[in-house]
Amino acid sequence: MIPETGQFALALALAAALVQSILPMLGAARGNLLWMRSARSSSIAQLVLIGISFVALMRSFVVSDFTVLNVVENSNSLKPMLFKVAGTWGSHEGSLLLWVLILAIFGAGVALFGSNIPDALKARTLSVQAWISTGFLSFLLLTSNPFARVFPPPLDGNDLNPLLQDLGLAMHPPLLYFGYVGFSIVFSFAVAALIEGRVDAAWARWVRPWTLVAWMSLTAGIALGSWWAYYELGWGGWWFWDPVENVSFMPWLLGTALLHSAIVTEKRGAFKSWTILLAILTFSLSLLGTFIVRSGLLTSVHAFAVDPERGLYILGLLAITIGGSLTLYAWRAPAMEGGGLFTPISREAGLLVNNLLLATATATVLFGTLYPLVLEAVTGDKISVGPPFFNATFIPIMLPLVVMMGIGPFLSWKRTDLKGVFQRLRFLAVLMGLAGLATWYVLRGGPVLAYLSVAIAIWLLLATLREWTVRIRLLDVPMSESIRRARNLPRASHGMTMAHVGLAIAMFGFVGSSAWKSEEIVFVQPGSIIEIAGFDVRFDGVEQVRGPNYVADRGTLTVSREGEFVTTLYPERRSYPVAQSRTTESAIRSTLAGDLYASLAEPASETASDQGAWTLRILYEPLVFFIWMGSIMMIFGGGLSLSDRRLRVGAPRRAIKSKIAATPAE
Repeated sequence: MIPETGQFALALALAAALVQSILPMLGAARGNLLWMRSARSSSIAQLVLIGISFVALMRSFVVSDFTVLNVVENSNSLKPMLFKVAGTWGSHEGSLLLWVLILAIFGAGVALFGSNIPDALKARTLSVQAWISTGFLSFLLLTSNPFARVFPPPLDGNDLNPLLQDLGLAMHPPLLYFGYVGFSIVFSFAVAALIEGRVDAAWARWVRPWTLVAWMSLTAGIALGSWWAYYELGWGGWWFWDPVENVSFMPWLLGTALLHSAIVTEKRGAFKSWTILLAILTFSLSLLGTFIVRSGLLTSVHAFAVDPERGLYILGLLAITIGGSLTLYAWRAPAMEGGGLFTPISREAGLLVNNLLLATATATVLFGTLYPLVLEAVTGDKISVGPPFFNATFIPIMLPLVVMMGIGPFLSWKRTDLKGVFQRLRFLAVLMGLAGLATWYVLRGGPVLAYLSVAIAIWLLLATLREWTVRIRLLDVPMSESIRRARNLPRASHGMTMAHVGLAIAMFGFVGSSAWKSEEIVFVQPGSIIEIAGFDVRFDGVEQVRGPNYVADRGTLTVSREGEFVTTLYPERRSYPVAQSRTTESAIRSTLAGDLYASLAEPASETASDQGAWTLRILYEPLVFFIWMGSIMMIFGGGLSLSDRRLRVGAPRRAIKSKIAATPAE
C-alpha cells in the first residue's frame, strides 16, 4: 500500500504542476493578484507530495520490500543500512525522483523566501519552474515508474552496484543534483525576465543567492565524485575526462561565468543580455548531461545506460526547453538596455574576458564530449577523445583566465589607471617568476607547462592575498584598525578571497599529482619489496576477510623510509556474490606533501594465486591532498558570500511601488 501511496502522490504532484504552469502565468498577464499568488500554495503542495513519494520509496528500500521492482534490482537484505537508503537514488527511477524533489525544493524556496520579489515576476518564475516539473514528472510516471511491482516477489534482491556502495557515492548524487537542478530556478528567473521584458540590478540581486547555492552544491558534488574515483576505482587518478564527468563540469564552468556576470548586472547594470544567456545555457547543459547519461549513448562507471526510448523523451524535453528559451531570448534580448558604459581597461572588461574564456573552455569540453558520439551516429566509426585532447586544449585557455583572476580585483569599475595596477602587482610578478624557477631547480623534471602552471597558481595566491591586505590596509595602519576594517568588509568580499585562494591551492594539487606522479605496477609475493619516491614497501601477503555482503582479499603492506617504520597499508579486492562483481578498495597514506597509494589487482595467474603472487599498483602522488583542500575552500568561500547580509536581507524593492507590476510585455 505504501508504494501505491507514493505513486498516487506523484500523480497529484503532476496535477499541481500543471495548474502552477498555467494559472500564475495568466494571472501575471492579466494583473490578477489571486491567480499570481496561487503559485505559492501550488509550489508548496508539489514539495509535500513529491516528498511523500520520495519517503515512500526510501521506506521500501529500508524494509527491503521485494515486491517493488526497483528495490529488487538495486538492493539486498544483507546490504548495510546506509546503502539501503542510498539505493533510493542509486537507480535511474530513484535518481529521477530525487531530481523532481530538488526541482520542487527550489520552487518552494522561492515561494517561501522570495517575499521581496514582485508578484508578477515571482508568478512567472514559478510557472516556468512548473513547466520543467511537468516535463520530468510526466517522464517519471509514463516511462520510469519507481514503484512498479513484481509478483511473485523474489526471496532477495540483486544488490546495488558495488561501486556505488560507498559513503562518497551515497552523498555524491544529492549534492550533484542540487547543483544541476539548482540552476533550473535561475533559468526560470531568466525566462520570466524575458517574458516581463525587464532585467535590472534588483533582478540580478534576487538571482545571485540561488546561483550561489547551485554553484556550491555542484562544486561539492564534483569534488566528492573526484575523491571517490581516486580512492575507489583503484587506478590512482582523480579525473579522466570521462563523458559523465564532463557533463557535470560544463554547467560548473558556465555557472561560474554566470556568477560573475550577475555581479556586473547588479553593480553596473551592464551584461544584461549576457547574464540571461548564461542562465539559459547553464541549465541547458544540465539537461544535456541528463540526456547523455540516461539515453544509452554511453557506458560509464556512473552512467544510467537505459533504453534509448527514454532518451528520446528527454531529447524532446531538451529541444522544447532549449529551443523555446533561446527563441524567446532572440526575440526579447535585443530590446534590453545596454547598461553602464566602461572602458577597455576596467573591472567590467576584466570580467568580460573572464566570461569569454570560461565560455570558450566550456565549448572545448562540449566538442570533445559530443564529437565521438556524433561521429559514431553519422559514420559508425568509434573514436576516443581523452585526456591528451582536453589537456592540450582546455589548459591553455584556463591559464590566462587564472592570470586575469589575479588582476581583476585590482581594477576599478568604469575606468582604471593601468599604470597604478602594474605598480601594485609588479613585485608579485617577480615573486611568481622566482617561484617558477625555484620549482624547476628543485624538481628538474616534468613538462614546461607544469612549471608555468605552478608559477601562475602562485601568482593567483599572492595577488588574491595582496588585494585582501590592501582592502584592510594591513601594515599601513595599526593592527586594531586593520582588524576593524576586516570585520566591516562585506562577507562576499571575504568569500571571493577564499574561493580564489582555494582555486590556487587546488591548482598545486592538479599539477603536482599529474606532472610528478611516480607509479609502479609489479607482480609480488610475500617478502617482495618495492622502492618508490624514497619509500620501501614490503608485501607481507593476503588474507581473506568477510564483510556484510562481500568477501575480500586483504593485502598487508609494510611501509618504511630509510629503515624507519612509517605505516601499514591494507588494500582490498572485494567480491560481491549477489551482484557477481568485484571492486578495488585502495589503501592510502595521505600527507600534505603527497599520497602513497596502493591497490591490489587480480592475481598474476590462478597458479600464482596459490603461491601468494599478486599484481600490485603503488603510486606516489605529490600534493594531491591540495585538490580536496582547495575544493573545500572554494565551497566555504561560496558559503561566506551566501551569508552576506545584502543577500540574506534581499534586494531592495524596485522603484515602482505597485504590488502588481504585471503589465504585459509589448
